[in-house]
Amino acid sequence: MYNWIGQLTQGGRGIRFAAAAAGFMPKPIAFGMCWTIARLLYTFAGRQIKERIRRNLTELLELRHSWKLKEIEKDYFLNLAVTLYELLLESQAGQPGLCPERIRTEGEHHLQDALTQGKGAIVFAPHSGNFFYYYLLLTRRYSCMTVVTAGSPELRPIYEQFGSFGCRGLDYDHTPPLELVRTLRKHLQAGGVVFLLGDFYREAFPEAEFFGKRSRSPGGTAMLALAEEAPVIPCHGYRNRMFRHRLIFEQPRFLNREFATHERETATNSLNRWLERVIREHPAGWFYWFNADERFASKQIV
Repeated sequence: MYNWIGQLTQGGRGIRFAAAAAGFMPKPIAFGMCWTIARLLYTFAGRQIKERIRRNLTELLELRHSWKLKEIEKDYFLNLAVTLYELLLESQAGQPGLCPERIRTEGEHHLQDALTQGKGAIVFAPHSGNFFYYYLLLTRRYSCMTVVTAGSPELRPIYEQFGSFGCRGLDYDHTPPLELVRTLRKHLQAGGVVFLLGDFYREAFPEAEFFGKRSRSPGGTAMLALAEEAPVIPCHGYRNRMFRHRLIFEQPRFLNREFATHERETATNSLNRWLERVIREHPAGWFYWFNADERFASKQIV
């Protein structure tokens, strides 16, 4: 999957030409083009990658109906194609789709109310829908920063593109841990918003449970929420029609009222159960089906 993305992000002049053309292309035609590309990707993706995606869907979602699995697989490739269109063509043309008609927010007052308490706020989300657009929207409306894993050469051009739009992000792969934590804490103490994607995976992350299996999850949300008493706003987005999205903010959680400071893993597991729920609700929009199996230990939790 990263190889495909890399071929597109490093497309050079061809991508720039396509981006210029995208600025004049009617959206129904652009979506039809994305649909065709998605079907071609699905058809010629190769047996190994499709079997891996299906195996992950079957195991994590406990699905057994072949017609349902095939439907999710096709929608998964469609979301990837449309998201890449938005990121590589629409955004490079300087026209990221942030208008209310494109991204409809629901429950945003939960975030606004939380910020009045003076502790900042952590927006906690999965890699679903077009998470780059959701972060850009937050950046335009709030003093917001995030943590990214920009070590991948395939994804770096996308991060740089959104950095040019004013998105601030700390690179987990290259920022010293103490500096990263200190910067995020100061930002929260100043009343800012921190956007954290809770389904990253690194072998160095703390142990946690995800879909009933031992795994590793970033512990930053739990750590900051417990130490700074910052409210956590669960937030997820999904594509509901062509290039249109819904971005849903849920009621804040105050982890410091639910868990003791030393119960960081238990707090993370609680957040992961929320991630599981929203992934199950809109499975085709979750980015990591192509390699989800890499994040699980061999022994399943009993």
